[in-house]
Amino acid sequence: MSDYDVIVIGTGAGGGTLARHLAPSGKRILLLERGDWLPREPQNWLARDVFVDNRYVSADTWYDGDGESFQPQVHYCVGGATKLYGAALYRLRKEDFGLLHHHDGTSPAWPIEYDEMEPYYTRAEQLYRVHGARGEDPTEPPASAPYPFPAVSHEPRIQQLADDLAAAGHQPFHAPCGVMLAEDDMPHSACVRCSTCDGFPCLVHAKSDAEVLGVRPALEHPNVTLLTNAQAMRLETNDAGTTVTGVVVQRDGERETYTSDVVVVSCGAANSAKLLLASASDAHPNGLANGSDQVGRNYMFHNCVAVLALSKEPNPTVFQKTLGLNDFYFGTDDVDYPLGNIQMVGKSSAEMYRGEKPIQTRLAPEWTLEKVARHAVDFWLSTEDLPVPDNRVTLRDDGSIALTYRATNDVPKKRLLHELKSMLKHLGMQHDHLLPRHAYLKNDIPVAGCAHQAGTCRFGTDAADSVLDTDCRTHEVDNLYVVDTSFFPSIGAVNPALTAMANAVRVGDHLLERMGAPRAASEPAHVG
Repeated sequence: MSDYDVIVIGTGAGGGTLARHLAPSGKRILLLERGDWLPREPQNWLARDVFVDNRYVSADTWYDGDGESFQPQVHYCVGGATKLYGAALYRLRKEDFGLLHHHDGTSPAWPIEYDEMEPYYTRAEQLYRVHGARGEDPTEPPASAPYPFPAVSHEPRIQQLADDLAAAGHQPFHAPCGVMLAEDDMPHSACVRCSTCDGFPCLVHAKSDAEVLGVRPALEHPNVTLLTNAQAMRLETNDAGTTVTGVVVQRDGERETYTSDVVVVSCGAANSAKLLLASASDAHPNGLANGSDQVGRNYMFHNCVAVLALSKEPNPTVFQKTLGLNDFYFGTDDVDYPLGNIQMVGKSSAEMYRGEKPIQTRLAPEWTLEKVARHAVDFWLSTEDLPVPDNRVTLRDDGSIALTYRATNDVPKKRLLHELKSMLKHLGMQHDHLLPRHAYLKNDIPVAGCAHQAGTCRFGTDAADSVLDTDCRTHEVDNLYVVDTSFFPSIGAVNPALTAMANAVRVGDHLLERMGAPRAASEPAHVG
């Protein structure tokens, strides 16, 4: 008899969500997390600790295609990358599930259609308490239910920006946001609309992350066990290579092996590929479930740029990440290829700039860092990164990750920035003062900035060109699944977290059926 019914490796958007979905079944579930609980401490909300000293970036060394080492911006802790994400919980557009033609090529159609994912998007929005407003975004896909909570309101400067955009003929919308906020009852609201949300851990546990709304509720069930500081090193199989028979774990300096009827990998796109590649055997000489040679390939992480505009009037906004614009998502009247998404990013501050080496010569001399911070309006532009087979994860001789990556769609990214600049000239911004935010902050989104990583174990109907089937089970190993963003065949141009959460619920329903357990009822949404 196996030790467990299900082992879930990783506790982020995929693994943490899946664990909560399976927990009420009574099945024996083991969660393995290579990191620990992220500390709750004053430094959670200190910009210098988070942005300058990288206090919560995990110690790891990867190598680029030239063999140069770098420290990836990864977070090994309960809840994974969601502990420091901005909680922007977008659905992929319906068109993102089909074949799309881009400037640099095509993004392939998914093996399932949007309509199959839609009910799970609705359930994920309820589970992660998403605030939003249907009908504002012209690219919004069909939805079977309203958002569970009203949109987070704009503060005055952002409301003015939204009004100015609308007056200019654009269609700004309230960005979907996962926070436990009750604006009509702030004395009892968990979220306080602070400035330390996007990119920070939430000290008061009011962000809809996979620890707070995934792992913690799962652990309320006695059949769920969590092991922290437990890194999965390899997966062992039977001689034929058709079934995983053991998960080898490094914990407290010792090697341990755990068994289960089903194993689910959710380590993040790069590390899930690493685990499968490190599990090579006689039956799988090129890596576990890698007969297609697709494990590790098609790595994507969005072609992004963060920019800082300077408002003529001060911008006293505290909680800034409330506005989005998708007018250029699929192109413009003059451009017949997709450009991408524009959204606000967390408000920058002088404290974030200190300790950096700002390129002040690009600003008028009288602009001090404090004045820049007072007038800064911060935007995030995201263009789709195309799946390229040679953008891939491989393993070095010592077992560490080698990430070979070449950016795609640079022309659309530049055109999207041009569209933003053209708009801002008429929106109360200083002319010629739209700068890449890395002029002040270390976030020029190089290959190390892998928060939106996806691909590497794409799902599909043909075992010759995919790793997983449409249930996210590996084609070659019957009891092995992958539920993080590794399964994405394409990434779209919006944040991938909600899609990973929705897919985890979808795969969870399949696993409950496989195990003969009843499907969990949809949980009501509550502000807590």
